[in-house]
Order: sequence, then C-alpha cells, then structure tokens
Amino acid sequence: MGELRSGYLLDTHALLWLLAEPGKLSEAARTVLADTSNRLYVSAASAWEIATKVRLGKLPLADSITMVYEQHLRRAGIDTIDISTDHAILGGAASWAHRDPFDRVIAATAMVEGLILVSSDPAFNGFNGLRVLW
Repeated sequence: MGELRSGYLLDTHALLWLLAEPGKLSEAARTVLADTSNRLYVSAASAWEIATKVRLGKLPLADSITMVYEQHLRRAGIDTIDISTDHAILGGAASWAHRDPFDRVIAATAMVEGLILVSSDPAFNGFNGLRVLW
C-alpha cells in the first residue's frame, strides 16, 4: 500500500448525479463537491459499472457520458483511481454481506486509500471502517 490520499471518492451514482442531475445530491454532498479545495476521486470501477449498465440497457441516458467520460471528469476536477491488487483483495475477501462487485471494490478503494465515500447507498452502512458522506 502507498501513501494515503485525502479527499472524497464518489460512488457511481454520485458521479452520475454530479454530472447530469446535481439536484439529486444531498446538500452535504453538493457542498463538499462544490468546494474546489477538496480532492475528488472516482474508482475505475465506476467506468466499468457505467459501461456495463449502459450495455445492459439499465442506464440508457449515460451512453453520452461514456463517450466522453474522461472529459467529464477533467471538467469536474475529478481524478481516477485505478483498481489495485489491494483494492481487489479487500473487495473480494472482506466479510461484508453486500454482493455487488462494483460496490465492494469502490468501498475497498475508499478504505485502502483513506478516502471518504460520497454515497446515498444504505448498503454501505455495513462496511466496517468505511467513512461515508451523504
């Protein structure tokens, strides 16, 4: 493991809402995301999740986001964190009841990197040691 980062990791839905429907974000999330002094990150797993859900027809409106994904991130001041072996091992091995592989690796990324996860998903409540903002 490398040096811990400081800042916020956006869950996939928080990223999509920031880009397309910011009114869906909580007031606390909007405040944190609007503060340019905060470092914002997204896991590479979110790109994988969005592309998968677009392909399956579950996020048809996100197709336009995937075509210029990196441009959207740059414009919003968000850095991508690649999935590391540490993220993958914690995401796969942790005894969390939650089964979604995207959520598991995103939670593990936040924990390994020392970031606060921005998410409205109550499934993250059972991830011991995970800090969540909503």
